[in-house]
Amino acid sequence: MKKQFDLLIFDWDGTLMDSIGWIVHCMQTAAERLGCEIPTPEAAKDVIGLSIIRAMDTLFPGASPELREQLVRAYSQEYASRPLGPGDLFAGVRDMLEELNGAGYRLAVATGKTRAGLQNALQATGTEALFCITRAADETASKPDPKMLLEIMNHVDVAPERALMIGDSIHDLQMAQNAQISAIGVSCGAHSEQILQQYRPLLCLQQPTELLNII
Repeated sequence: MKKQFDLLIFDWDGTLMDSIGWIVHCMQTAAERLGCEIPTPEAAKDVIGLSIIRAMDTLFPGASPELREQLVRAYSQEYASRPLGPGDLFAGVRDMLEELNGAGYRLAVATGKTRAGLQNALQATGTEALFCITRAADETASKPDPKMLLEIMNHVDVAPERALMIGDSIHDLQMAQNAQISAIGVSCGAHSEQILQQYRPLLCLQQPTELLNII
């Protein structure tokens, strides 16, 4: 796989940042505050990676537009109640990104977060300058639509065969398939290796930093 790719596109939550447990907590808290049925951890994990609107529609299919908006607001308020910092990244991620950047790879982020949420995370972790482009769900189409990947590749002028998606959820791998690019799964986030393997990634890693051993 060495020298096969020029552009490495990372998901954020569960791939670079160890945030899945907190996201599940925030989704459950939002449901409890508004008197909705509290989703199981598995159900909450299954929607991580989608835009927050699409995630709430999936978890609460009978919710009115007003209730959905209240759920999104309650989720966002709870999520913002805990400050983020460099320690929220998975161990070794910052060093990995710097090494990949130094080796000449173009790095990007494709996330289900909002732009505001992503900017906060990038600034809190001091990683913004390491990426040549980032895309958030509220400025393009939600995963698994390939639009954000196509936009990223167009921006950096990289052909699909030279791009690689790295993500922890089925939504990441489905998006990569829809964009006709290669993908690697990481099992440290939303979905297990067994589930990720169903979407035929090139590899499935336990931690994102294992990427350094193969490219």
